[in-house]
Amino acid sequence: MLMEKENNWRPAALALTVLGVISRLVPHPWNFTPVGSASLFSGARLAGWRAYLIPLAIMAITDPILNAVNHVPLFSYMQLFIYFSFGLSVLIGRFLWSTESAPRIALASLINSTQFFLITNFGVWAGSTQFAHTTAGLGACYVVAIPFFAYTVFGDLFFAGVIFGLHAWLSRTHTARQFSNA
Repeated sequence: MLMEKENNWRPAALALTVLGVISRLVPHPWNFTPVGSASLFSGARLAGWRAYLIPLAIMAITDPILNAVNHVPLFSYMQLFIYFSFGLSVLIGRFLWSTESAPRIALASLINSTQFFLITNFGVWAGSTQFAHTTAGLGACYVVAIPFFAYTVFGDLFFAGVIFGLHAWLSRTHTARQFSNA
């Protein structure tokens, strides 16, 4: 049962945004947040522009706070790569529009983690003086980032399981309650 058809997208969107904001602001391992999974879920369950609103809202709320706390400029070119990647997460989620299949969700989550790793670390390499702007330098940048990739994979799989699983359970509970009250 898709949220858009039930017209209850607002509470789910708000809950995902709050979860994403809180998860980015509390201490956590690098890249172990539900932002990628929330973006994937948004693409899978929300129509049109609403799906893109979730990752954009999470990042727009938390980036200024985190940048102020960490004493970094309000805007970094890296945010372009990160925001672009979360936009792709929404597109990947579109392939899950009519499914609750755990293997398909897990595969989409792994694809999502991989594209985030490739895009954001390309951005690190492109803007870095630490890595030579050669193919070998790009490879070295990806190698150094492998521990972060592990956290991204674990985080995306964990939070995708929680978010999609909770939605499936709540949808079934709500549907069962509707039939029992009829």
